[in-house]
Amino acid sequence: SRKSSKREWKPLEDHSCTDVPWLLLFILFCVGMGFICGFSIATGAAARLLSGYDSYGNICGQKNVKVEGIVNSGLDLTHKKYVFFLDPCNIDLVHQRIKSLALCVSACPRKELKTLADIQKFAETNGSTLCSYELQPSEYTTDPRAAKLCPKYPVPESAPIPFFHRCAPVNISCYAKFAEALITFVSDSSVLHRLISGVMTSKEIIMGLCLLSLVLSMILMVIIRYISRVLVWILTILVILGSLGGTGVLWWLYAKQRVSASAVETQIAKDNLQALLIYAISATVFTVILFLIMLIMRKRVALTIALFHVAGKVFIHLPLLVFQPFWTFFVLILFWTYWITVLLFLGTTGSPVPNEEGFVEFRMVGPLKYMWWYHVVGLIWISEFILACQQMTVAGAVVTYYFTREKRNLPFTPILASVNRLVCYHLGTVAKGSFIITLVKIPRMILMYIHTQLKGKENACARCMLKACICCLWCLEKCLTYLNQNAYTATAINSTNFCTSAKDAFVILVENALRVAAINTVGDFMLFLGKVLIVCSTGLAGIMLLNYQRDYTIWVLPLIIVCLFAFLVAHCFLSIYEMVVDVLFLCFAIDTKYNDGSPGREFYMDKVLMEFVENSRKSMKEAGRGGGAEGRELKPMVGADEE
Repeated sequence: SRKSSKREWKPLEDHSCTDVPWLLLFILFCVGMGFICGFSIATGAAARLLSGYDSYGNICGQKNVKVEGIVNSGLDLTHKKYVFFLDPCNIDLVHQRIKSLALCVSACPRKELKTLADIQKFAETNGSTLCSYELQPSEYTTDPRAAKLCPKYPVPESAPIPFFHRCAPVNISCYAKFAEALITFVSDSSVLHRLISGVMTSKEIIMGLCLLSLVLSMILMVIIRYISRVLVWILTILVILGSLGGTGVLWWLYAKQRVSASAVETQIAKDNLQALLIYAISATVFTVILFLIMLIMRKRVALTIALFHVAGKVFIHLPLLVFQPFWTFFVLILFWTYWITVLLFLGTTGSPVPNEEGFVEFRMVGPLKYMWWYHVVGLIWISEFILACQQMTVAGAVVTYYFTREKRNLPFTPILASVNRLVCYHLGTVAKGSFIITLVKIPRMILMYIHTQLKGKENACARCMLKACICCLWCLEKCLTYLNQNAYTATAINSTNFCTSAKDAFVILVENALRVAAINTVGDFMLFLGKVLIVCSTGLAGIMLLNYQRDYTIWVLPLIIVCLFAFLVAHCFLSIYEMVVDVLFLCFAIDTKYNDGSPGREFYMDKVLMEFVENSRKSMKEAGRGGGAEGRELKPMVGADEE
């Protein structure tokens, strides 16, 4: 028979290591990332980043080696521990750096120095020379070179940045130009000041509202199973009203235009009438097709509601699932912090090279300059790996819940048990899955970079092709992400390697294509409504609270911050909910394919899903008598063993 040739699904029966070569490859890649960090530290990049260096290549706070062809290099700056910029407000926005001579000084000026005499007095009093090394303090007011080699005055009051030994102006108003370049929509600096003061004055309210959005997201995850049916009815009514209303309006406009066109015989009126007729006919065809689809999908929507109901129960039995976004976000923040630190190291790594101005820059030469690319690939692959670990952890916990007949026999902490299985057996599968996403993501990012660089230079055809390629890669990435997630679920069930799991999951998804479509349309819309509900609730609370604040004039920015945070939080939490629903669906599809409820082949599913199957069987028998399509489509679900 066909069934005997197919490999059986054996939920949680055995565990074996999967995709070990990919785990070794991933470990080797991580060792390479570690080498980049070690290399940048060994070549003095860490010291240059933390201690700072002057324009002549000297690291502040230590003895230095002479750089060939550069005057003032190789100085002993043991007592000069701080970097001081002669013109700290002269920022090059294109290259993101301060265009100013940098010196090592023993102390930052703690008060404003208005003249060269003040700078000279500061040097004599504090022993901190703020002019270039070749000038002595006694020459500050007499030497004509002082205009170029001394700081631009008035010298603003400054203080050292903690851990980074740079003198930074205390009053950041000198960075106004930089801020205005970043926030181009603010033309009046007073508006910017009012916006910032609004945020600072209402920081307690903002924090309280952010906490509210967090609490609302957690509550929604528990109660969404009770309101899922209501949300589906809202969706159905909106779609029906929208499609009927739109079609009706188009036919009404056509009828009205036809009457007026008969009085005025012009070519423009005829063209408009013909266009309206085409639109009205298209809208009618679309509405009819939409109604037919809704008629076909109506029973599959019942499965979506049942899965949402069971997903709510999963969160009650596995409450630690709610905290998954926190752990993932925490690990990602740690990794991104490390990545940015090494990136800053790479910015100061390399050999000292004189630039066109006669100062020193550090540049990497030869093959080492390609370490940037390796580091960027590492950012994408390891970030995707961390996200995939979350998917595998959630899948493992939900699979354990679904395929445990007696829920009382569940492990004490299914989440930790899932993490343990992931670390012991399936890290290779996760590494392979995340690498596939990386392979798609990198070309898309390169094309996006090219598109931004060529903006305004390329012709319309090239721009269109670039956008089409970016769009296709984005769609491919989304499809692969969805397939990966189901492959991880299959791996959690059967302990098979990535390719086998992806193939098995794909076969199940294709066999249940209509149900997949229903869950991904209706389910996603329900979750979208949940996000809108949280954002609107938080925004409404924000308006009511901020309206009573009279200490500032503009509270639109605090409200935008709160709403963005609320949406981000809602998205993080409800994406976990969506993940649980997808895992439950695959488990349900496997359960109904290989079990039929008979002795020895009992279902694993929850009572709510069992009721759905019973209702499907009844409708199948009724439709079967009339030879309906619905009966034929449901047959594999109930009698899979007959294949």
